[in-house]
Amino acid sequence: MAEDSSLSGGAPMHRGPYISMITNRTMNLLIRAAMLFMVGVFLALVLNLLQVQRNVTLFPPDVISSIFSSAWWLPPCCGTAAALIGLLYPCMDRRLGEPHKLKREWSNVMRCVAVFVGINHASAKVDFANNVQLSLTLAALSVGLWWTFDRSRSGFGLGVIIATFATLATQLLVYNGVFQYTSPDFLYIRSWLPCIFFAGVITVGNIGRQLALYEYKVSQEKTHQD
Repeated sequence: MAEDSSLSGGAPMHRGPYISMITNRTMNLLIRAAMLFMVGVFLALVLNLLQVQRNVTLFPPDVISSIFSSAWWLPPCCGTAAALIGLLYPCMDRRLGEPHKLKREWSNVMRCVAVFVGINHASAKVDFANNVQLSLTLAALSVGLWWTFDRSRSGFGLGVIIATFATLATQLLVYNGVFQYTSPDFLYIRSWLPCIFFAGVITVGNIGRQLALYEYKVSQEKTHQD
């Protein structure tokens, strides 16, 4: 009996740290997802404001419900996409065994965000001779953003894949009359839109990587302390 009680009493002591570790990981994952969601909502509101002010995108009056002149569904959708992308990037890095080789600091991530906002600003406010010139310029800037702040094959591949799906989804929304572009030149949308999506994916991916790196550093410090 004493032996049985010692075994039963010892089991929780072995499972306790493991359960605690899983709980901490789950909580950290939820916190990172929430932070990425807020980042996505903020970028959607600010960047869409630039597009609406220049009449690049037009929403029907009955769906406009915020001071940022954005449809109510747009910020939550962008926030959800940002959370998924930001969690996917560090996960893919671990799966492929491709650690990020560039210097990882929050200042570098903030510069990436600034460049992304600048690319979106250029698409809305800089006048080019034609749409082809604008699209080529934004494509070069987007690839330059990836080369400067990412340079990983997984980052480039995910950026292209997600940008392609996002472009197709946008075409479906425009086709169904949810919103429209003032001067579509690529089916129902603007030809430079995939470049914006690609740059946005790289930017959010870098934010997700930085959050995951911070979590890893904190867990390593706790391990050394223990």
